[in-house]
Amino acid sequence: MPWTYIVRCSDGSFYVGSTGNLERRISEHNAGLGAAYTRRRRPVELVWAGDFQRTTDAYLFEKQVQGWGRAKRIALIEGRFTDLPGLGSRGYAGTAARLRAQEEARVDRWSPEVAEGEGLETGRETSGG
Repeated sequence: MPWTYIVRCSDGSFYVGSTGNLERRISEHNAGLGAAYTRRRRPVELVWAGDFQRTTDAYLFEKQVQGWGRAKRIALIEGRFTDLPGLGSRGYAGTAARLRAQEEARVDRWSPEVAEGEGLETGRETSGG
């Protein structure tokens, strides 16, 4: 079954990919056999995956998500589908929805623990862009 997936890298960044075998691909990333990007940022953790009927559809959705900014990817990961249209793509930095997402989710420091409502250490706030 074709999949599009998002992994969170050890540095907190996200990597978006697609594959026909999700378990094998995540194992490859963690073994250093995946993309060069993840090879330098191991270990990775699967944070979202969606299955598709056709490989072409999984690949096209991968390319679409790769064009999204961090706030929009986090909305997808958290299942906030109604927020996706307002977050735009990377070219729409500074929109009210993006600023709100950054304030609410502290996008620059996102982690699964924060998404579940646990606190963040004090740190730099993101003010947009």
